[in-house]
Amino acid sequence: MEKILKRFLEYIAFDTQSDAETHTHPSTEKQFRLAEYLRDELLSIGLKDVKLDDRCYVYARIPATAGYENVPVLGLIAHMDTSDAASGANVKPQIIRNWDGSPIPLGTSRIRITPQPHLKGGTIITTDGTTLLGGDDKAGIAIIVTAVEKLLNSTMPHGAVSIAFTPDEEIGEGTDFFDLELFGADYAYTVDGGAAEYLETGTFNAAGAEVICRGISTHPGSAKNLMINAQKIAMEFNSMLPVYEVPEHTAGLEGFYHLTHSSGNVSQAELHYILRDHSSEILEKRKKFMLETADFLNMKYGQGTVSVALKEQYRNMAEIIEKYPFLVDIASKAIRDAGLEPTILQVRGGTDGARLSFMGLPCPNLGYGGYEAHGEREYIHVESMIKVVDIIMNITSYFTSLPDRLHKD
Repeated sequence: MEKILKRFLEYIAFDTQSDAETHTHPSTEKQFRLAEYLRDELLSIGLKDVKLDDRCYVYARIPATAGYENVPVLGLIAHMDTSDAASGANVKPQIIRNWDGSPIPLGTSRIRITPQPHLKGGTIITTDGTTLLGGDDKAGIAIIVTAVEKLLNSTMPHGAVSIAFTPDEEIGEGTDFFDLELFGADYAYTVDGGAAEYLETGTFNAAGAEVICRGISTHPGSAKNLMINAQKIAMEFNSMLPVYEVPEHTAGLEGFYHLTHSSGNVSQAELHYILRDHSSEILEKRKKFMLETADFLNMKYGQGTVSVALKEQYRNMAEIIEKYPFLVDIASKAIRDAGLEPTILQVRGGTDGARLSFMGLPCPNLGYGGYEAHGEREYIHVESMIKVVDIIMNITSYFTSLPDRLHKD
């Protein structure tokens, strides 16, 4: 336990927050610092085929043991960046061993958390209430590196295993420059999904929307019948969206419109949304409703007052994963054989695996032992991380029984 804990604490000391506004790849240079560290660590534990490219992707390969060269190649993927929902700099973790079930104060902040009851007696890592923790997805990285080291030091026969650590997943750009040919896997699993027993086989369909409202500014002392306040039009636009179809009022398979940020003045105001739904048909209706809302306001205030730019972000990977049921069967068995009961989910979010699946690399998502990501309340259960190492070892072993015909063309 101490080794994976040490690894995780080392990784979260790196500030790797991505930034969608830079329009660079990677979006922040600081992600390279963790990438360089991981490259050197993989070399130090015995891997020889390791590469860090100029886009901040770390790739590595474990060769197959003798006689298993024809086994389909397994891929393992985690991302290095952290969400911009809370600061990822100067993380001050709290380590609570043998957690007794009582609420945990986060440093001197006003925040107190009570982890899941079934984690009682385990080791919990929290923040101090001033930053996120970075378990999403540095716990996933720690799990993969620990599993790689364990595999290298074992006598267990296995096929080749490809490893990749990606930048910019949190801003939806984690696969923009992913080199599938260099990675060389036939099938893969991301390790980016919450509780250790989670197996995520579907995601939201996702789109982004940028709404620009244009007004007319004039001196407020003589503005009667002249001024059109873009900020108020933006407020009107947002008020016309379904009030309960937002993240704070939805769960399960319910989709939403989510206003992520806004800015503006009298002359021009901007609204930025993400649109989510597990149903591609319903997501298209959400897009259409945004456009119709703009049309209504343009009829009211004049053509060109409101414009909506829509951008597809990712699609529900269930559309692909359902064609490869053996990936779900293998992972489910691996979870059971690690002593857990698998929980198969359509996740209310997305992963690198969603886009990779549509790029030709079927890629369900495993858990990493973490909870309440993207905020100061985030925490990790160390024993769950160890369970996921066991799950990966099981999957690697089970891949040796797959027929050669399952190699991807």
